[in-house]
Amino acid sequence: MAENSSIWQGELVRLRPVQPSDWVKFHKDGMDSEIARLNDAVYGPRSEEGTRRWTEAETEKGWNGDSVRLSIENAAGEFAGSISTDKCDPRNGTFSYGISIFREYWRKGYAGDAIRIVLRYFFEELRYQKANAHVYSYNEASISLHRNLGFQEEGRMRNMIYTKGSYHDLLLFGITREEYKKISEPLRL
Repeated sequence: MAENSSIWQGELVRLRPVQPSDWVKFHKDGMDSEIARLNDAVYGPRSEEGTRRWTEAETEKGWNGDSVRLSIENAAGEFAGSISTDKCDPRNGTFSYGISIFREYWRKGYAGDAIRIVLRYFFEELRYQKANAHVYSYNEASISLHRNLGFQEEGRMRNMIYTKGSYHDLLLFGITREEYKKISEPLRL
């Protein structure tokens, strides 16, 4: 990407607010059962109008304390996925996040870049101390990504996820501000 003049811009992507027009890709993504299993769970089908309304609500919601959903855009300006923060606890300095990259943008480094942007913001601007990520044991790509980003596997909750006729474990990953500082590049604004 262009020179990094915004904290919301990484090497490969930038994070921006959800726009009403994002509904089209959100809808297509929501109809892919494999992606649904990797992100959360397979739900019943949603109408186009339902997805439009959900996207408009996300657009209007914006920031709720430190919780937010942001769209991920690549250097070409293409909407490539989203990242959201939740379970934000400023008192204890902990937060969690979830990320989803649309299938056609897998394996391009966008997820890692978006996560680094969120970590940078929460650790360097909001004084958070720790980020947590929950990863399903069958999501090998996400497990590898989090390990490569410097996250530590902190626990395993057995048989927590039921999908496709089987139970699976939920892996708990975490990274502290100090661990992040050891592996991050200096802040470039």
